[in-house]
Amino acid sequence: MDPLSDVLSLLKPRSYVSAGFDAGGDWSIQFPDQHKLIKCYAVVSGGCWLAVDSVPDAVHLKEGDCFVLPSGRPFRLASDMALSPEPSSHYLPPPRPGAVVRINGGGDVFLVGSRFGVNGGHADMLMSMLPPIVHIHNETEQAALRWSVERMMQELHDPEPGGFLIAQHLAHMMLVQALRLHVRKGAAGSTGWLFGVADKQLGPAIGAVHADPAYRWTLQALAERAHMSRSSFAQKFRETMGTSPMEYVTRWRMLLAGDRLENSKDPVSVISLSLGYQSESAFSTAFKRVMGASPRRYGRRPPAAPNGRAGKPAAR
Repeated sequence: MDPLSDVLSLLKPRSYVSAGFDAGGDWSIQFPDQHKLIKCYAVVSGGCWLAVDSVPDAVHLKEGDCFVLPSGRPFRLASDMALSPEPSSHYLPPPRPGAVVRINGGGDVFLVGSRFGVNGGHADMLMSMLPPIVHIHNETEQAALRWSVERMMQELHDPEPGGFLIAQHLAHMMLVQALRLHVRKGAAGSTGWLFGVADKQLGPAIGAVHADPAYRWTLQALAERAHMSRSSFAQKFRETMGTSPMEYVTRWRMLLAGDRLENSKDPVSVISLSLGYQSESAFSTAFKRVMGASPRRYGRRPPAAPNGRAGKPAAR
C-alpha cells in the first residue's frame, strides 16, 4: 500500500455515523475535543463559519464546500462567530444514525457527512500526522467529491437495505478524496506529513520506508531514494515533516509494532525481528521511548471502546 493508505488502515476507521445537520436563524455550537474522531462533511446548501482549535482564522463555508477535521481538535460551527456558543450536547448525537439534526427549525444551511471512530492506543499519534482542517472550496475540486456527497444524501433521505454499508464506503471515499485534494492544492514549501508524502523527492523515500520497514535504513540509503545529498535530504525532511528521517523510520516501526501488539498474538520477539531489530532489548527500549510504555505493558492494555458507534454514537 501507499503511505496514506497505510496510515488510514492503522487508524481502522470502521465505527462511523452519518448524519445531516440543518440549521436556521442565529446559532453557534461548540464541539468538544473530538478524541479519536475524524469528521468529514459537505455543505449542501447555505453557508456558515467553522473555527478549529489552534487554527488562527475561522473558515467561511458555502454551498458546495467540503471540510475534513482529521486531527480530532475541538471546533465551532456558527452562523455568526460573534455569537456565544452553545455546547453540542444540547443537540447531538442525532436520535439515530442517518437522522437529520435541526437547529431553530433549519432551512438556512444544510450539511451532510460522517464521523469515524478510530481505534488503538496509537491513534492520537497517527492523527497528529494529518492536518487540523482540510477545506475544499475550488469548483474543480468539489466536482471530485460531488458524486459521493449526492449518494450520501440519497442514503440519508431514502434508506434502503444495505444502505449502512454503502454509506460507510461513501464516507471513506470522501475522506480519502478530501486528503488527496488537500495535498494537490498545497503551495510549494508546504509543511506536514501529507505534503512530505506527496513531495517528488521525499515521497519515494517515505514510500520505501513504508514498503519495507524492516530494512536497515540509513540516512544515505534514504537520500539515495530521494536523489539528494544526505545533508540536503536531512534538512528538507526535517523542515517538511518536523522530524529527522531516522526518527521517522523508528516512529513508523513502533506504530506498526503497537498495532500488532493490540491486534495479534505475536510475541514481542517475533514482532521485533520482523521490524528489523536483532535485539529484543533494543526494540523494547525504542518502543518505550516512542510509545510511552514497554511492549508487554502496551499489549496487555484493555482495548479502547471505539467512538462513534453506529448503534450508540458518542455525544459529539
